[in-house]
Amino acid sequence: MTAPQRFRSTPARVGAWLWMAFAALNLLDIVLRGRDLASAATAAVLLLGCGIAYVVGLRPVIVADERGVTVRNPLRDTRMPWPAITKIEATTAVAITFADGGGAERTVRAWALQTSPRAQAKAERAARRAQSGGGADRPPDAAGRTPTMFVAQQLNELRTRHRGTRTGERAGGPAAGDAAGWAWPAVASVAVPAAASAALILAAWLS
Repeated sequence: MTAPQRFRSTPARVGAWLWMAFAALNLLDIVLRGRDLASAATAAVLLLGCGIAYVVGLRPVIVADERGVTVRNPLRDTRMPWPAITKIEATTAVAITFADGGGAERTVRAWALQTSPRAQAKAERAARRAQSGGGADRPPDAAGRTPTMFVAQQLNELRTRHRGTRTGERAGGPAAGDAAGWAWPAVASVAVPAAASAALILAAWLS
């Protein structure tokens, strides 16, 4: 069994870890010197920022394995076996269309990688120029692809590889994708410090 392939945004992860380091230093200062409600409210706001950094920068990922694809967005997860996937395309995000348990088609957009509309339009123009100059079967140059286009191409290659074996069904997996479900630990990582921040800020203001 090959290791799962993971596709995620490096800049987003770096930014999230930088915030975590900033918050940790400030929380340490609050622990050492803060003793009032204002300090507690500031600590709660810093923890809220850490929760947001986690769900936006660290959590989103696209995981492809032998059975299918899992899209982990900030607050929801979607699991799609290869036989259930009908289309994978790149726009400003990687969009995967799949059949759910009721036979209806659904599309999930991955937050893990984002491309600006301007960069996407530029890459599409480059792809059209490459095809017109070298034939319809010539792929666009790698330098002209956006990260979402690259990941969509990789996923489509994996889909083609596993479509013939129907890995998900053969291994006992579901033949339909699972609709996005709430990732409750991720929800709690934002909701709990948000509620604490609101309560402490209100208490500090009233006092």
